[in-house]
Amino acid sequence: MYLLYCRIYQFVFRLVSYVLPFRKPEIIKSSIELPGVAKRIGLKHLIIITDPVISSLGLMDEMMKAFDEQGVKWTLYDKTVANPTIDNIEEALQIYIKNQCDGLVAFGGGSSIDCAKGVAARVARPHKTIPQMKGVLKVLRHTPVLFAVPTTSGTGSEATLAAVITNSQTHEKYAINDTVLIPSYAVLDPKLTLGLPPHITSTTGMDALTHAVEAYIGNSNTSETKKMAKDAILLIVDNVYKAYVDGSNYEARENMQKASYYAGIAFTRAYVGNVHAVAHTLGGFYNTPHGSANAVILPIVLKAYGASVHRKLAELEDLLTKDAQGSEEVKANRFIDRIERLNESMNIPKRIKGLQDKDIPLMVERAFHEANPLYPVPKIFTREEFTRIYQEIKE
Repeated sequence: MYLLYCRIYQFVFRLVSYVLPFRKPEIIKSSIELPGVAKRIGLKHLIIITDPVISSLGLMDEMMKAFDEQGVKWTLYDKTVANPTIDNIEEALQIYIKNQCDGLVAFGGGSSIDCAKGVAARVARPHKTIPQMKGVLKVLRHTPVLFAVPTTSGTGSEATLAAVITNSQTHEKYAINDTVLIPSYAVLDPKLTLGLPPHITSTTGMDALTHAVEAYIGNSNTSETKKMAKDAILLIVDNVYKAYVDGSNYEARENMQKASYYAGIAFTRAYVGNVHAVAHTLGGFYNTPHGSANAVILPIVLKAYGASVHRKLAELEDLLTKDAQGSEEVKANRFIDRIERLNESMNIPKRIKGLQDKDIPLMVERAFHEANPLYPVPKIFTREEFTRIYQEIKE
């Protein structure tokens, strides 16, 4: 009965999604152009949300100078942590209110963008806490203008409706999902990604691949999400290793940024799946970087799906290999092997260090309830199946 309930819920939600106001961000090609856009639309004072590393690198200097030249005020919040917390959001919110800001700039990886989305949600719903907005369509109010400036190529957060937040008290990591959280503008500037270290290039790239694959194999696709997922997968397979071995390869960086954005468009409508349900618990309990977790978990979950994904994974292998031979199962396994080889070529480990047996029962419960009934996965995992996934990824 529970399986039937999940499938009915997913079917109804898919129908509802056709009338939701999904939008795509307006693309800006350089962060230097951002202040001019802000002035043109009448913004007076923006909060810039980032992390300490980005703040120290000087990547924002030219943008800040352009803000000053345009006469648009800005205030900096640069304390965002990996897997941003409710505390981050509340600190930034107080700065936003104190300075009477009317817009936000998220500058950095997915953590900074998610933190800014959390602030936007709190501004829109000042009497709701972040935990009260956990889940789907709990904001439903006009939010301030949000500019997303990604400096990694992985999360796709510049195109999505999700803000993934960590409760540092309970070690719970969850998403706020609402179409009002899709950024109004996205700055896609490959130059901002040229200095990414190899290990961040690899894991964020595999994060984008996970988004595209999970979107494609799920049951809530549209013709657009399937195209976006396929385009992203082609770009990632062709470019992530090039960007990993040569961080100055502008073409590879540009293609990875496109891929991340395409995958973001795909999964914000088609959703993710059990890989993310497990990865979020690892981030909540151990602060495991999200891309690293996804990279490790993806091939293991795809194998666990079994026959339910053979046809779609075979289609993806056909996409990547001309005249691919063999049955759907054979081609699906080749696609999974391809992911494992890509991980190995970029020195991504096969297991999660530090995962403890004592934490697994609670992690299983959280993963189970995150995935069900929302995620339109090809196969709904039982608690026992989730437990097997954790045991397999444990070092």
